[in-house]
Amino acid sequence: MNSNTNQSKWDSVKRYKLTKMLNELSNISGHGTELVTVYIPPRRPIFDIISQLRNEAGTASNIKSDLTRTHVQDALNRTIEHLKLFKEPPENGLVIFCGAIPTGKGFGTEKIELYSVIPPKPVQINLYRCDDHFWIDHLKDMMKDDKVTGILALDTQEAGLGILTGDRWEVIDTLTSGVAGKHRQGGQSARRFERLRDNELNEFYHRVANHAQKVFVDQFKVRGIIVGGPGPTKDNFLREEYLDYRLQNNIISTLDSSYSGDEGVRELIDKIQEQGVMTEYRLMEEKKMLKKFMSEVYSGKGLGIYGIFDVIKALKNGIADLVIVTDDIGYLKIDVKCKRCSNIQEQFLDRSRLISARQDILSKPCPSCGAVDFEIVEKDIVDYLEEMTIMTGSKLEVISGRTEEGAQLASLGKIGALLRFRPAST
Repeated sequence: MNSNTNQSKWDSVKRYKLTKMLNELSNISGHGTELVTVYIPPRRPIFDIISQLRNEAGTASNIKSDLTRTHVQDALNRTIEHLKLFKEPPENGLVIFCGAIPTGKGFGTEKIELYSVIPPKPVQINLYRCDDHFWIDHLKDMMKDDKVTGILALDTQEAGLGILTGDRWEVIDTLTSGVAGKHRQGGQSARRFERLRDNELNEFYHRVANHAQKVFVDQFKVRGIIVGGPGPTKDNFLREEYLDYRLQNNIISTLDSSYSGDEGVRELIDKIQEQGVMTEYRLMEEKKMLKKFMSEVYSGKGLGIYGIFDVIKALKNGIADLVIVTDDIGYLKIDVKCKRCSNIQEQFLDRSRLISARQDILSKPCPSCGAVDFEIVEKDIVDYLEEMTIMTGSKLEVISGRTEEGAQLASLGKIGALLRFRPAST
């Protein structure tokens, strides 16, 4: 199985496929130390790696277990043959996983599989491991978005602290001040009241700054911070430099908002998108896409559709321009092929229904010839959608199912599409 074997732009579909593959690899355990992992940096000569693996294959001849020895040597030879396809490592390097994968049919029935990955970021290590599991941690680290930004929304009453990463945002904590409003309490002089209020505000600002350091510096190590809130509070807070210097010197933008606290964080995220601040963030792209999609769905113009069957139909008719799915969609495309007459029945099923659907499929005769001998081929829905969008010149985007936008699309079946034109009514 190969993944990402070209050097085109690292997009949402490739990220989905790699995440899915890493989840599968993390569940694989070898019967012995027979699973090979190789990380190759961008400028490492291929012939050096091949030479190293040939030496390892020779060393593997000393393994006592006949089956383990055979599996290790087969995996190394398969890896060497794959490396011969490259004159030099790709721009970001190369990661290869190869080994005897259990088939579920018992000991000794394992099958040698190879997974080749061009990662989203340059490989920083030169690594060879032969173990009872694949070494995927380095690749998982590359998948993490290292552009984390802090969001602080405050006024005199409360403060909300959130983070924004590539495909998600979340409120981490909220603080309340307990500071009285500007109106004087009964029996207090105006000057004494203002002095007490200023002291309380000063204490609150220090508390916010200390908490911001713990969240934004110690916990998440943000690259920058966006500060917002209603009125002049945020400006006073920044002018007096309550924040840790590492945050004070990395303020990306200061924005006005109607709210503070957790609602303020939410509002600032929307303003960031509206005003084009940090447009490189994946979350901003997803919000823009979903906003356009939802507006078309509710406009009544017929250019926004949703649901697996309507989207597939639009793709087959060549009228889908953009297809959007969540990364937790869970659908499979099932091709049921009759072994006698080669008739193919196409179905789209949720993974949770697969076992019962298989039993149902195998119990019914072929509608073409009446035979009950079938071959069933499963395909991940995103793989199928990618094929269809390539054939029709449309675009496929996979968005996070953990965001508000993902939840919106989930309410519509986790899949939707924008059409090139409204289909003619029949």
